[in-house]
Amino acid sequence: MTKVELRHQRVSDAKRFYEILNNPNFIFFMIRPGSIDTEKEFLRKNIQKIKKNIEHNYAILYNNKLIGGCGIKINQHRKFIGEIGYFIDEAYWNKGITTKAVQILEKIGFNKLGLSRIEIVMDLKNIASRKVAIKCGYKKEGIMRKAVRSGDKLKDVYLYAKIK
Repeated sequence: MTKVELRHQRVSDAKRFYEILNNPNFIFFMIRPGSIDTEKEFLRKNIQKIKKNIEHNYAILYNNKLIGGCGIKINQHRKFIGEIGYFIDEAYWNKGITTKAVQILEKIGFNKLGLSRIEIVMDLKNIASRKVAIKCGYKKEGIMRKAVRSGDKLKDVYLYAKIK
């Protein structure tokens, strides 16, 4: 039986995350670390982000293999709201792994972090992310106009949310 697990991200995950995130087929995930060292710097900041309840980032493991990452950003003005995000190696797309990771992450958000609302924001063309949100019981609340920066442009995105 295949198993999806989450664990806190480690600095040693940097090379693998760098490889996954720099895949040219990642057209909806705008984070592209410029180097493995850049990714290590990001990962080193995770401990402080957790302590300050800003962000909680996890590695996605599939059968004990690191295949992606996910996390919850806490709204600093409304600390009962979190926004989740995720990325997964292209070799593991369309296998239900992201859906399972989101379900685990959601439990962390609602049960451990005390959130009462979790949001997922996605590109209007990101059908796979839309399917994950719907499978996990998130409801589409609408389109957020010019809400996400992509390079030097502001893009419209869907807002999906789930209430505890």
